Amino acid sequence: MNIFVTGGAGYIGSATAEALLKAGHAVTVYDSLVTGHRAAVPADAEFIHASLDDSHALAEALTSKKFDAIMHFAAFIEAGESMKDPGRFFRNNFTNSLQLMETAVRAGVRKFVFSSTAAVYQSSEEPLTEDSPIGPTNVYGHTKLMTEQALEWYRSIYGLHYAVLRYFNACGALPGRGEAHQPESHLIPRVLQIALGQSESATIFGTDYPTPDGTCIRDYIHIADLVSAHILALGALETRDKMTYNVGSGNGFSVREVIEAARKVTGHAIPVIEAPRRAGDSARLVASPQRIISELGWQPTHTNLQDILSSAWEWHVSHPHGYEK
Repeated sequence: MNIFVTGGAGYIGSATAEALLKAGHAVTVYDSLVTGHRAAVPADAEFIHASLDDSHALAEALTSKKFDAIMHFAAFIEAGESMKDPGRFFRNNFTNSLQLMETAVRAGVRKFVFSSTAAVYQSSEEPLTEDSPIGPTNVYGHTKLMTEQALEWYRSIYGLHYAVLRYFNACGALPGRGEAHQPESHLIPRVLQIALGQSESATIFGTDYPTPDGTCIRDYIHIADLVSAHILALGALETRDKMTYNVGSGNGFSVREVIEAARKVTGHAIPVIEAPRRAGDSARLVASPQRIISELGWQPTHTNLQDILSSAWEWHVSHPHGYEK
């Protein structure tokens, strides 16, 4: 198939683009490089440097050849920042996604795989299923939920078939591919940067949550397992017109547990500073991935936290400045 990948210069998008190429698909990456990295784009992919808010460039790109499917990764992802500048997130994550859907329909593209998030859910003591109560606690999650809802309307009105993948906390690295956000907001790369001497301490936002150690609990899913979920979902769109899946390991780890595991992997002390809760953070988000396991045959293969951290540590040691030389 001929696949159009937005955000294909980013962490998950570039890894999925590479996997698509290895599977024999043709790939066109469309990325503004505002947060992505040109060096992350696979060499065999066609690259278009443009933004989704450029309607002319987007229409030209999607009509330049016949595309069979879109994989939509492009988004701002910092939940905390979304509570400080909501308009920026609504414009980039929702308005641009809506423009992409409109352009896709006009160009005759009928398959759409969307990178969503566990942040669409309410915090829960129980593992989250796809039928768990919806209730974003931050603007980031709300923009993703709005896009999910729009996709359902575009399916029913225009026949745009879609797969929604609700990621839990993406992490880990593949050979030559890892996290390199600027600024970095994810816990694992932040604590590893401390071990590298690039930062002095880790901040724990909130130690009074209703969890065993008082810190937030998250489900950490290795990037390789996220990539495989995308490939399977794309294949399933050959016979299905809509699907929504949680993509997580089913295991929850607290902030303190992640920091302690990082100390073991790196051999560094990793000092911490305790701070008040941050607006928009849920106490606990852990997946029940049973639906994607039973329906698509997906299986998480990286479920050991220290192994995940080890893969990330290897990336950060060999790429201390990310994709920059």
